[in-house]
Amino acid sequence: MCLNFQDIVETLPQGVFTIDTDWRITSFNQSAETITGHKRGHVIGRHCWDIFKADQCRRKCPLELSMNTGETRMDQEVSIFNRNGERQTLLVNVNVLRDGKGQVTGALETFRVVRIENKVLKQASVLDAQLTGIIGRSEAIVSALERLPDIAASNANVLIDGESGTGKELLAKAIHNLSPNRKQPFVAVNCAALAESLLESELFGHEKGAFTSADRSKPGRFEMARGGTLFLDEIGEMKPELQVKLLRVIEQREFERVGGTQPISLDARIISATNQELGLAMQQGRFREDLFFRLRTVPMTLPPLRDRIEDIPLLVDEFIKTFNRRYNKNVRSIDPKALKMLSEYCWPGNVRELERCLEHAFVFVKGPVIFAHYLPKFHDSIPNRSDVSIPSGNIFGRKAKLTRSILIQALEKSGGNRKEAAAMLGISRTSIWRYMKRHSLL
Repeated sequence: MCLNFQDIVETLPQGVFTIDTDWRITSFNQSAETITGHKRGHVIGRHCWDIFKADQCRRKCPLELSMNTGETRMDQEVSIFNRNGERQTLLVNVNVLRDGKGQVTGALETFRVVRIENKVLKQASVLDAQLTGIIGRSEAIVSALERLPDIAASNANVLIDGESGTGKELLAKAIHNLSPNRKQPFVAVNCAALAESLLESELFGHEKGAFTSADRSKPGRFEMARGGTLFLDEIGEMKPELQVKLLRVIEQREFERVGGTQPISLDARIISATNQELGLAMQQGRFREDLFFRLRTVPMTLPPLRDRIEDIPLLVDEFIKTFNRRYNKNVRSIDPKALKMLSEYCWPGNVRELERCLEHAFVFVKGPVIFAHYLPKFHDSIPNRSDVSIPSGNIFGRKAKLTRSILIQALEKSGGNRKEAAAMLGISRTSIWRYMKRHSLL
């Protein structure tokens, strides 16, 4: 009996996968699954750099070199992360695929393991499980977790940037919990949730009689956080007048209660967070540049969930454990079709929205598996990953396909500023880098 080409590929001891000219994986053999831990159903149709996170993905990628030159690349050493979070060093061979007319249609890579280094992601997962509550093995999450011990050991101010629902307060608590002052208070203030007239009193406290309803003296959050950490969430919402006072407190390391005259020493680390583009706010005069640089001694960014899709299965598993305890159920897994739906949705509410989605499913699930019909209906139809959700009111319209010409138009309009172009298109800075790479604009 004759075997066809696919049957032969399946029997090879080497891992084999192919990509198309958009860098999306089109095939993935059984040995590739065994070596990397990734199932073909999880990787087919996704960009290779999203799966392997190789050190060479941003420079000297053997696949890219072969695609650009048409030449075969032999015995190239590449370092990736497998599904278990282990760093693997692979020896890869790459050749281009051509159609009958000689046109390049993609590339084929074979690989075998040289060595496994069980380090980076395992360390990150320990931090994750014990302290942060931030689940994930995506490159951005691992990078953030790796930096935490050094950041926590210092007393430097930290500014965390990220969309609503990405876990900024969790990250702030992780920094505090790893710090030498972990036994001291962690005090959070949402600058957007309090009226301007109350925010100053909440931060600095007030003396009796300072205003009409001040029938007693009250310490502010700065005093309550003495020796520990003060977390200023949504710092971009703070009014300019209060920004001036906060800047003075940071510079002088002391403050006074509202209506008071006695200086009080500032003895708390300040961690701030924002979901706004503070660079734009400074340009518009809504946020002080000097305060920005005082708060941003150490910048950290949490990416939106749509840019860390590989973390969704891990997050789902964690939420299943949480809600099993809360609802006294015994759900063991999620149906692959339902997981595929979750992986293709754009998640405007990020991890918080995913959590609520899983809780909705737990209200109705009857057996051990969450099927698609237990999930809530999403606000929009689930978009194709090649589509980009564009904020209303910009020049590109909604859900325009991000073609090369649109990308060039955005870059030209922003004067080549990738950050501004990304904001204009409604995508993250990481995403615009990937689209630029795909369209050969780097």
